[in-house]
Amino acid sequence: MAWPRLSQRGPLLSRFSHHHVVVFLLTFFSYSLLHASRKTFSNVKVSISKQWTPSAENTSYELPEEGLFISGIVGDRLNLRWVLSFGMCSSAVVVFVFGTLTEWLRLYSTALYCCLWIANGLLQSTGWPCVVAVMGNWFGKAGRGVIFGLWSACASVGNILGACLASSVLQYGYEYAFLVTAAVQFAGGIIIFFGLLVSPEEIGLPGIEVEANPEEDSHRPLMSGADSEDEYEPNYSIQEGSTHQAAQAKAISFQQACCLPGVIPYSLAYACLKLVNYSFFFWLPFYLSNNFGWKEAEADKLSIWYDVGGIIGGTLQGFISDVLQKRSPVLALSLLLAIGSLVGYSHSPNDKSINVLLMTITGFFIGGPSNMISSAISADLGRQELVQGSSEALATVTGIVDGTGSIGAAVGQYLVSLIQDHLGWMWVFYFFILMPPGSRCYHNANRTSLVDPTSMSGSPASPDPCPTRER
Repeated sequence: MAWPRLSQRGPLLSRFSHHHVVVFLLTFFSYSLLHASRKTFSNVKVSISKQWTPSAENTSYELPEEGLFISGIVGDRLNLRWVLSFGMCSSAVVVFVFGTLTEWLRLYSTALYCCLWIANGLLQSTGWPCVVAVMGNWFGKAGRGVIFGLWSACASVGNILGACLASSVLQYGYEYAFLVTAAVQFAGGIIIFFGLLVSPEEIGLPGIEVEANPEEDSHRPLMSGADSEDEYEPNYSIQEGSTHQAAQAKAISFQQACCLPGVIPYSLAYACLKLVNYSFFFWLPFYLSNNFGWKEAEADKLSIWYDVGGIIGGTLQGFISDVLQKRSPVLALSLLLAIGSLVGYSHSPNDKSINVLLMTITGFFIGGPSNMISSAISADLGRQELVQGSSEALATVTGIVDGTGSIGAAVGQYLVSLIQDHLGWMWVFYFFILMPPGSRCYHNANRTSLVDPTSMSGSPASPDPCPTRER
């Protein structure tokens, strides 16, 4: 039974020191600041469009998704604190040049803007793989669902923070919105460099591998479909097999990370979910204003409730998955209910109270699973027994999952615009409704093809990056 097993672990909070709290807050606000500066462009795009182009167009911009794949690999090979701090500070400089310096110098060049925004996307992509890897080093399997569920609200908090910072100075000119967010982000990068502890071992505390109960390995993935404890065989690793070598596990290659059980299915599932999630993120205020005739400022405020639903959903669903000791059933049920929530929201009447309620429910069942896959499940995948729980795999795996998700989000921005222009908003929702079943198919493929990822065996010395599966 799940409850007795959970209670045998003792109070969850008693396992954490003040260092855990500091790491939680530093990683939370570091990614919030990255998202705040990223959101600034959307917050001031009306002013920018008037300045740069003859007429304003509702166009959403997606950061280059390829950077996430690269940044995850880099994060596994260099100190995570250095990579994260460098990404934050250098991205802040690029944002300053992009939005502030070019306006001060009256330098308007499409080629320059494109180059700067691509550079910003590559630098910002260092954020998510690094912060998830650091959190994975500090927080083990016990309570990971609820902790990561709450922590994954950092993106939504960043959106709100970016809107507040931009609106506070927008009256002086859009360049000051970029200046303020860039300055705050740069300061955050300096704090990260001097204050963030990448792992407990840096200050002599035992790592989560040492703290783990031998009978319940903290690296055993909660996504596995295995129900029998006898099927669990934590004796194989794609790293070399000796204890000494496992303690010094090196970063795995991109191909090896892709071949880890669950990485590809969950990455594809996340691509479907992030497509819908980011479409709501970019298009919801415009939809409310365009479809219901509500004022733009009013629509912006109401759209926050979608993020609220995602925060509640990620935290509550993570807690339930901790109690059940499984993430798959919670994720599958949420994806099933997401279909109903999208159908309900697509038929929302012109009533703000009802719309907000349906919007929050939709955020709960779409944003919640999205947050869980990108954080808690990514940490589970990157710390499974096949890589000896090595943190050197965690950033690479997180980069693959989030990078694949960003490809889906980028495709979604184009398709939503295309469908809305030619067929209308109802067909956009029909398109959204197809995505949760797609996520569920990939999720089910993972459960059926990988009954127990840890039961794989093969030769660690094989030159093939993908280990051979044997029963």
